[in-house]
Amino acid sequence: MRTKILHRKVLTMLSRFKSRLLVLAAALGLTLAAHAQSFPSKPIRLICPFPPGGAVDIASRAIAAELSKNLGQTVTVDNKPGAGGNIGGAEAARSAPDGYTIFMTTSGISAINPFLYAKMPFDPMKDLLPVTALVSLNNVLVVHPSVKANSVSELIALAKAQPGAVTYASSGSGTSIHMSGEMLKHLAGINMTHIPYKGSAPALTDLMGGQVMVMLDNIPSALPHIKSGKLRALATTGAKRDPLLPELPTLAEAGVSGYESGVWFGLAVPAGTPRDIVAKLNAEAIKGTKAPDYVKRMTELGYNIMGSSPEQMGEMLRGEVTRWGPIVKASGAKAD
Repeated sequence: MRTKILHRKVLTMLSRFKSRLLVLAAALGLTLAAHAQSFPSKPIRLICPFPPGGAVDIASRAIAAELSKNLGQTVTVDNKPGAGGNIGGAEAARSAPDGYTIFMTTSGISAINPFLYAKMPFDPMKDLLPVTALVSLNNVLVVHPSVKANSVSELIALAKAQPGAVTYASSGSGTSIHMSGEMLKHLAGINMTHIPYKGSAPALTDLMGGQVMVMLDNIPSALPHIKSGKLRALATTGAKRDPLLPELPTLAEAGVSGYESGVWFGLAVPAGTPRDIVAKLNAEAIKGTKAPDYVKRMTELGYNIMGSSPEQMGEMLRGEVTRWGPIVKASGAKAD
């Protein structure tokens, strides 16, 4: 008898506990839903992991302007350059997962940095959630006008004649600009000395000043200086000629067999950000990429507009890891 009574009491307690759990779960669900519906209720910070003036910064400011319109809250760009994007990425990963910190990531940060840095301050694939892939672009091989090379073949000949004497700038170790240079060295069989900077803009400044000789910069940031004659363009890095520089051959056309390199940028948020908020940021960002002013400005600067679901962006990142891992390892490049 006592056993039956005790059994009934236990069942009653379990039933009450289960009911309370269901009430709590429902309340939590309602709270999260209400939070997502009211989001955003204050300004949002968009971390750009490179300094002002470069291609990542240009893309960050363009989408921030569209998100500000669409979300009804100011989206401010906060530049946190250094370590090939790792400093900004680590700060984003440590931020509260509430949608009020978003991050302009690059395919290089997720797919190249983990192979380049012995100690990563965060895990790009685990500590950040994809929101949407925004834009892609090619790089362009540019030299200071004093460099005695008017073609890719002449630059290769110069580098072979003076191993290590040709210096090439990058926006930081591990960036697509750096690895584009490493790919050129590997495929052309030349030795150039890498000079890393904390972003494309300071690298371009020194390139135009003659402190360094060569750079494989993103087209949007290099284009004005090519047009002004401050830099000489020799080739682009894509699989086919770039529509903004159609007169230039690709590096593969110029004799570097198998060469193809590019980069894309996208938005991410700290892991743990509610799914509804990720979905809202995705929808408003994609809406922004279709705005006429955005489309006009970005295409004129050389960006290819993308737009994707979070799931598609995740698949793209995993594909980049598979593609770039062997290239980084073969180059022997290390950032530490």
